[in-house]
Amino acid sequence: MIKINLLLARKQKKKVGVKIEFVILALSIIILMAIFVLLQWRLNGRRDDLLARITDTKNQVAHYKSLIPEVNHYKQLQKSHQTRLNELNRLRKEKGGAARVLDEISMGKPEKVQLELLKKDGTKLAISGVALDDETVANFMTNLRKSRFFKSVDLIVTEQTAIGSMKVKKFSLSCEILSQ
Repeated sequence: MIKINLLLARKQKKKVGVKIEFVILALSIIILMAIFVLLQWRLNGRRDDLLARITDTKNQVAHYKSLIPEVNHYKQLQKSHQTRLNELNRLRKEKGGAARVLDEISMGKPEKVQLELLKKDGTKLAISGVALDDETVANFMTNLRKSRFFKSVDLIVTEQTAIGSMKVKKFSLSCEILSQ
């Protein structure tokens, strides 16, 4: 009888199978390592992008923080201007208001007149200033009399005085403000 040793063929098949398993294992490890390397590369890229964005954002925050004092300054200016506008609007709305009176005085004032004092006491108004000559004072009084805001425009005093080397007329007027 013939004996055939089949164990050897099985061992050889097993060796071939083990070799294939090792090759598959090695390829799997290589593929897995390649995947890990790619993932790490992508994560590093994202991290670098995020760090760049964080740095850019920090720079922007620092820039805007440096603008805060300037913004506060402009807010204060805006508040101041708004207060002035509100006061002007209040004066415009006020019947016979001071703004109208001052406007009328400035419109009637000749160029050669410089006002020094305006004093209001109820409906009475006292005006003091200097002019180059008596004629200029008379023109100013005439302009005030023509105005619809004033009546009883009277000259209280006029006197010659010197300002520097120039001789001028110092005057005081009195008038009554009409309510419009």
